[in-house]
Amino acid sequence: MGVSVSASTAIIVAGLFFAFTTFYPVAANGFDRVTDAQHGMNERALERQNTAFAVSNATYDGTDETLTVTATNDGSVGLVAGDATLLVDNEYVDVGGADANTSVDGDGDTELWLGGETLTVEVAQADTDADIGDGTRVVLVVESGVRDAATVTEVSA
Repeated sequence: MGVSVSASTAIIVAGLFFAFTTFYPVAANGFDRVTDAQHGMNERALERQNTAFAVSNATYDGTDETLTVTATNDGSVGLVAGDATLLVDNEYVDVGGADANTSVDGDGDTELWLGGETLTVEVAQADTDADIGDGTRVVLVVESGVRDAATVTEVSA
């Protein structure tokens, strides 16, 4: 047991040290990413759990060719009106863009839809590519994925 055993032992120890210094940061970063992903998933689940709203009515005025959808935020989470999605018989209507006008409790300048407040979405046929005149059902979806639907009633003047 001379120099060769001592040298090979030193090489093995150096290799193990190098392997550990390479493995540890990779394992720590992977663990941090998994922990952050689980935290984000729990936050989104809590937000979904605290989100509640109800579409109270959806009316189509045939003379003005305007669809009006009214919904009340019954949850404890504040929502952004422009981030909502409106589907009229499975046709997308851009609520946050030029397709629709939104107002929260009659105020058209705010986008924040808090608990207990009523959101009104008005869509004119001239402003959208979707055929809202033939719509019989609307679905309103908020950013957390919670949705509610209503049947469209036609109003004639």
